[in-house]
Amino acid sequence: MSQRWPDRLWVVRHGESSGNVARDAAHAARLARIDTDGRDVDVPLSPLGEEQSRALGRWFAQMPREQRPDVVLTSPYRRARQTAALIHGGGGLSVDPADFVQDERLREKEFGILDRLTGQGIRQEFPDQAEFRRVLGKFYHRPPGGESWCDVILRLRSALDTVSLHHGQARLLIVAHQVVVLCLRYLLENMTEEQILAIDREGDVANCGVTEYAFDPGQGRDGALVLRRYNFVAPLRQQGATVTAEPDRPVGSR
Repeated sequence: MSQRWPDRLWVVRHGESSGNVARDAAHAARLARIDTDGRDVDVPLSPLGEEQSRALGRWFAQMPREQRPDVVLTSPYRRARQTAALIHGGGGLSVDPADFVQDERLREKEFGILDRLTGQGIRQEFPDQAEFRRVLGKFYHRPPGGESWCDVILRLRSALDTVSLHHGQARLLIVAHQVVVLCLRYLLENMTEEQILAIDREGDVANCGVTEYAFDPGQGRDGALVLRRYNFVAPLRQQGATVTAEPDRPVGSR
């Protein structure tokens, strides 16, 4: 039977975005709303996010060419696409940007009516949603017009089916978002709600943090991807880039 999983899988959260910076400022000022313009899909990297992405590219470039990613899947969001392009610009990829695949199933979790609200803002403007989230928990709570973690997981199941169908034995890099990183861990490691939320409570996924899996043919009937490292930020430190671990917006509904 042919191998259905990549030889190596890296899942990377995008570099720091201008939305992350605006969220941090809103939180520090105890504001209800995050000051960003336009759609979340169009939010770009901050200058630091660009630096982080180039630093990660230089880290990948230190690998032998035959060990670097040769397939790239990205969220269609601007900050994820920019991150992938800058990783390539740092010399870290064995695939041309023209061959990057944008997959909408890797997009950010949709926040619906809670978009651009801080935790304080949610409690002020939508106290019923704050209470629903408290009762249901973040895994199952779906704000009007938005998604729960379960909704994200459902689309990621489909994305992983595509990976197993088309990218067996590849060296695959996925560039996406914090909740996507966590939900992929949930799926690939067959976790429970309690297990993945415990990991989430330990801290945010760092911007340009690396989660890495390697294929182990001895796992299960057909082999499996096994976690090698999670939220790995040494590449940034090695290249002199500042490490940030700022949650995506809104704070109270990640």
